[in-house]
Parts: sequence; structure tokens; C-alpha cells
Amino acid sequence: MIVLIAGASHTGKTLLAQKLLEKYKYPYLSIDLLKMGLIRSKNTDLTPQQDDLLEGYLWPIVREIIKTAVENKQNLVIEGCYIPYNWSEDFSEEYRKEIQYYCLVMSRRYIEQHFSDIKGHANDIERRLDDTGCTMEFVLKENAHSLEMCQKYGCNYLLIEDCYQVEIDLSFRETG
Repeated sequence: MIVLIAGASHTGKTLLAQKLLEKYKYPYLSIDLLKMGLIRSKNTDLTPQQDDLLEGYLWPIVREIIKTAVENKQNLVIEGCYIPYNWSEDFSEEYRKEIQYYCLVMSRRYIEQHFSDIKGHANDIERRLDDTGCTMEFVLKENAHSLEMCQKYGCNYLLIEDCYQVEIDLSFRETG
């Protein structure tokens, strides 16, 4: 099974992937690590700030990793903000039945009430060298966009409204 975890920056994608690794022993791939490997190795002239262009560059690579993992009957969690909302259009039904997609979205109220917590947890799994771009305005805008796009494309999303309790139960898929 493949689990895709998408969402705006600072929503806890990597933390959730780490929890799934610990609970189910599913390895995970952070698309940010792939991005930085390709940038640092000079396989692309793109920079970490070019999110729109990076999605178009990274998604075809990630898509083929997913297909290969499905074909090999491997479990894998892939997390990152470079998964397009229309991701399912790139897979036949045979592949889609092996893929679960979750987009983490924080509500406006949650962000307004817990922004200091969001900033405080920014380095729980990865160390951000420069987090100055994480402003309340940025987080509000990005999460509103994620919600809008999930609704537009019929994507599965987990709305974080009152407290940060994000869990995914994969046990029902273990026997199926």
C-alpha cells in the first residue's frame, strides 16, 4: 500500500509519516529530501523557493516511484507539498486501489488560536534552517488554498480544527 500525505507547509506531514513508520514499519520518503538531493547534486537549476516549478519537476519522478512500489507490492509513505491535487488522474484504477491520499489542512480558527504552537513544532522532525517565511498570513493562505483544492478535486483531507490530533489507521488494510 502507498500512503500519500500532502498539505501546506507546517501541517505535520513529516511528523505523521514518522508516526506511520513507527507504528506500521512503513518506510517513508520525504519529497523535500528528494528535492534537495536533486538541487544540491545540480540535476536541476531550480531553487528551493520555486514551489510551482518544483511540483512539475518532482511529481513525474515521485509518480514513477509510486508505480514501481505498487508493482513490487511494497508499502511506502510519501509525504510532501509537491503532490498535485489531481494526482489520481495519473494512475489507472489498478494503481489507485493501492494508494491512500490524505491532505492535512488546518482551519482558520485553529491557525489563529495556535499559531505559536505551529511555529513551536516546526522542527519536531526536520531542522528548518530558515523559517522566517512562516507567518500567520502565509499559513492561513496556504491552508485555505489546500482546502479549496481538496474540495475542487474531491481529495481526502484531514481538517485540524480544535486540537492537533492527526492519526491514520492503516490496520484495516493490513489483512486486505
